[in-house]
Amino acid sequence: MLIREELEANEEKFLAPYGVRSRESRGRRYKENEHPFRSLFQRDRDRIIHSTAFRRLEYKTQVFVNHEGDYYRTRLTHTIEVNQIARTIARALGLNEDLTEAIALAHDLGHTPFGHAGEKALSELMRDFGGFEHNQQGLRVVDKLEKKYQEFDGLNLTYEVREGIIKHHTPYDLPEYQEFKPAESPTLECQVVSLADEIAYTSHDLDDGLKAGLIEENDLRQIKIWFSIYEKMSGNISNEEKVYKTIRSLINLLVTDLVKETEKRLKEFRVSSLRQVREMKEFVSLSQKIEKENKELKQFLFEKMYCHYRVIRMAEKARRIIESLFMEYIKEPKQLPSLVQESLKEESVPRIVCDYIAGMTDRFALGEYKKLFDPYTRV
Repeated sequence: MLIREELEANEEKFLAPYGVRSRESRGRRYKENEHPFRSLFQRDRDRIIHSTAFRRLEYKTQVFVNHEGDYYRTRLTHTIEVNQIARTIARALGLNEDLTEAIALAHDLGHTPFGHAGEKALSELMRDFGGFEHNQQGLRVVDKLEKKYQEFDGLNLTYEVREGIIKHHTPYDLPEYQEFKPAESPTLECQVVSLADEIAYTSHDLDDGLKAGLIEENDLRQIKIWFSIYEKMSGNISNEEKVYKTIRSLINLLVTDLVKETEKRLKEFRVSSLRQVREMKEFVSLSQKIEKENKELKQFLFEKMYCHYRVIRMAEKARRIIESLFMEYIKEPKQLPSLVQESLKEESVPRIVCDYIAGMTDRFALGEYKKLFDPYTRV
């Protein structure tokens, strides 16, 4: 049997000098006896997978509301894709795969129903009550809202995984934090997950957008990074296969470029320890050439897909639902379930209402809306 001490010894042997060693973790908020044959970060990963918030991701929107169709990505399938890409990058760079996986699996735990539309609505509604940001909410989920242990609230994850949740950076993530030393750069494992997230949602939003008919394939021929791959596809294959192979090759191109560029930067700055990573700028990046081409693709997606009238309609519908639920619960908190009302003894009504709505799946939010506003639906 491989015991924890042997796993830790293997980390010393196989990880790059700037990879995070589990035995050097800054620890948990509440002291626990460690597991005999799982490392700290393996244990964190398992706690995340078994959490209620993780299961709910199956029925939370990525771009398309869950009932729009079985094909489209949900927050859960997106999370799995981010995890796969992030682990590939971490392995190639000699980083800690277990830490990378834990951060990847947890990075969207704070997301609302209905995707970014839901987050924007809650952010506006909570403006005068302490605000809402999904990374901060993700940290709140793993620190407080999950109820799995008698000894403490939350999952009692390690500092490094919690830091990875709050310091997750994409154009949609702008969290504020003090506990996690804002002047300190995040671990490379955390940086990898942030870029893997962008690679995943860019590629799979393309796939979903084409399937849904929101994006025309002919329009994509004007996008350099797409067409440079697409035109090389040859052989007796259907157009559908050609598109699939192009998306697959796009992911490979972005991952390969990111690994090479990151290695180049690490060598250029002679990074030889985690301390150096934390003291310097963030290293994980695409090359300038590929970053420029990828930016053109992301701009295309913004204009053609995220601003498509069908997506805007879904977003506006989501906003109306969340606003209505929030105002109704605020007006009369006794409409909340009994277990939720218990929390009102500890925190303000707006914060508890926000937690309740943020934790909803799309279909649960739609069901609650019907129960509260449709006179013919049983409450």
